[in-house]
Amino acid sequence: MASLLVVEDEPHIASGLRFNLEAEGHDVEISETGEAALAAVEARGTTIDCMVLDVMLPGIDGFAVAATLRARGWFNPILMLTARGRAEDVLGGFEAGADDYLAKPFDLNILVARVHALVRRHAWHRTQVQPEEARVGDQFTFAGKTVDFDTQELRVGDHTLPLTLMEVNLLRYLIEREGQVVSRKNILEDVWNLREDTDTRAIDHFIARLRKYIEDEPSRPRHVLTVRSVGYRFLSAPKD
Repeated sequence: MASLLVVEDEPHIASGLRFNLEAEGHDVEISETGEAALAAVEARGTTIDCMVLDVMLPGIDGFAVAATLRARGWFNPILMLTARGRAEDVLGGFEAGADDYLAKPFDLNILVARVHALVRRHAWHRTQVQPEEARVGDQFTFAGKTVDFDTQELRVGDHTLPLTLMEVNLLRYLIEREGQVVSRKNILEDVWNLREDTDTRAIDHFIARLRKYIEDEPSRPRHVLTVRSVGYRFLSAPKD
């Protein structure tokens, strides 16, 4: 059972989500405004396993809620609900720190499955250990940088940068396939569970964000390389 926070101001949608998620065995709390959601997280912290967050809210919107939580260091999964599936809305959600999105109107079974996937992956990152030569625990070190998959952090020297679950998922996927060309289609299927309603430009946006974190010169990447018309390739120790 997971503890969920549903942030939705339309009573019929909120009650439907609560009924279906509680039927799956989850504990569900409802917030009707962005301000109430921020207060709930401040009070309960990481005991909230996942947030279902509507974009259109009275007061501050879902984008602002997600961005504020990430800035405060709360990195548990966020599933964002958007009124439209436009690429701009999807990218806005990901830029704010959302881990996944679902366009309204949505199928309740799909939403429940997405929540299950986010909760399961978040728990997996806390427990999974895959021993590799360059890892201590569930970490990967390259070029003076250490990715800690347990804590969802990137350490560079004395600086520590928190990562979202989606950023960790994508970075792990690339690292585990070092040297291989990974297509956008594969990323959609393996990282994002084949979202037919997800614009592939969202992947490019995520790659751009990862480059800002791990590249010395993001405009001239050496670790996450673009393979034109196909996808990307990760190199931990590129040759000069």
